[in-house]
Amino acid sequence: MKPLFLVFLLSVEYCTAFPAQSPPESEERDAKFAEEYLQKYYNLQTNGGRQSRKKNISPFSEKIGEMQKFFGLEVTGKLDSDTMEMMHEPRCGFVDVGEFSTFPGNPGWRKKDLTYRIINYTPDMPRSEVDVAIQRAFKVWSDVTPLTFTRVYDGASDIEISFAARVHNDFYPFDGQHGTLAHAYGPGNGIGGDAHFDEDETWTSGSNGYNLFIVAAHEFGHSLGLSHSNDPSALMYPTYHYIDPSEFHLPEDDVNGIQSLYGVRVIPDQPTLPEQPTKPDNPSTCQPNITFDAVTTLRGEILFFKEKHFWRQISQDSVVENHLISSFWSALPNHIQAAYEYREKDQVLIFKGAKYWVINGYEVTKDSPKSIYKLGFSRTVRKVDAAVHDETSGKTYFFVGDKYWSYDEEKQSMDAGSPKNIIDSFPGIGTKVSSAFQKNGFLYFFDGHQQHEFSTAKRRVTRLLKNNSWLKCGRENKINKINNLGRVFRK
Repeated sequence: MKPLFLVFLLSVEYCTAFPAQSPPESEERDAKFAEEYLQKYYNLQTNGGRQSRKKNISPFSEKIGEMQKFFGLEVTGKLDSDTMEMMHEPRCGFVDVGEFSTFPGNPGWRKKDLTYRIINYTPDMPRSEVDVAIQRAFKVWSDVTPLTFTRVYDGASDIEISFAARVHNDFYPFDGQHGTLAHAYGPGNGIGGDAHFDEDETWTSGSNGYNLFIVAAHEFGHSLGLSHSNDPSALMYPTYHYIDPSEFHLPEDDVNGIQSLYGVRVIPDQPTLPEQPTKPDNPSTCQPNITFDAVTTLRGEILFFKEKHFWRQISQDSVVENHLISSFWSALPNHIQAAYEYREKDQVLIFKGAKYWVINGYEVTKDSPKSIYKLGFSRTVRKVDAAVHDETSGKTYFFVGDKYWSYDEEKQSMDAGSPKNIIDSFPGIGTKVSSAFQKNGFLYFFDGHQQHEFSTAKRRVTRLLKNNSWLKCGRENKINKINNLGRVFRK
């Protein structure tokens, strides 16, 4: 049984202390690296291996084409710069497949109640944090399937978890820091399902080093029978990408994959209780710690998105309305992550994961959703935290982690130098933005439970406001809660 490796390839610096290499030497080095990459992940056969299925196309070019297709690159069959950049990105060491995928024959566990045991601990984290990370990683999968995971402390278990360095008695030694992070085995007896983590790495519960929860959740997907997905927003995508565990939601692609093996989680019927007055399923804007998934303007209105709802403020004097997203745009997903209005084209762009939807006027365009990589993002970007179009500069700003990307709407390309540090261009707003919009010449940046009013002319924060300051919290009892299934936006 072969393990599934979570491998992170280090980016190779092309400038060293040695004399610059000539172009032929550089091309030879790239070709050798690419050949090894394709042998490992795309089953490239060399030294008398099978011939290409396509006439007049070498096996090397054919495999490059397969790799380009998997990652959504332009399929040229040539070793161009975009392809080399993708090959150098951190990634898992198991072969690439496509969409959600399971192992051949869909080998899942034949039982629903699984046990796990933590054999030893990493010294990088307190034991309690390791326990929580592992438990949460299993919960990612039990939340959407009938599977249960029970920890045992002695004896054999279905899934055994350990930390080890270099040779560790499974014929697949680790390779030191920044190489293979972990590997896991598919469902089965003995070593089947087990997950090993490289002790030479720095493990953490935060963003420094490698987040144990994220790596473990990915590896346990392999332990349960999942292979890789070509959806960049999926947990089972080949590359590692940090996501704040508190904000993590299992993407739809992973849900579809795991449920194809084990089915849907069924919640048992609860005992019948005396009938209680029903409450509307509307989150309250008056909660002192309310946060929003995304905020945007639309033809003078302001829309505040949260989970499956959005609040609509038509004007300062109007009543704030609350609606289901699906009641207006059935094509849009819930849990939107970013949104912005580009008034020049009468468009609002909605982002979730590595996809975005375009609302033209008040209708979602037929070619939605699209890939965010068509906008010019690097493949390391898996989601956009916030977005806003600044009419003063004519630029659209995308916020990802502690950095932002500047996009030229007219040229339809990212500006040179992107990404840049948020604190360098927007001093005072912090290092992270969760939502943003522009109104009355000011940019409003949300993070946590506060928003910063930012003057682009003065390049400084002019006011600190509560998140719900736009929503007339004191008048919320008067909010129009009509579903408005037959109502349309103001034209």
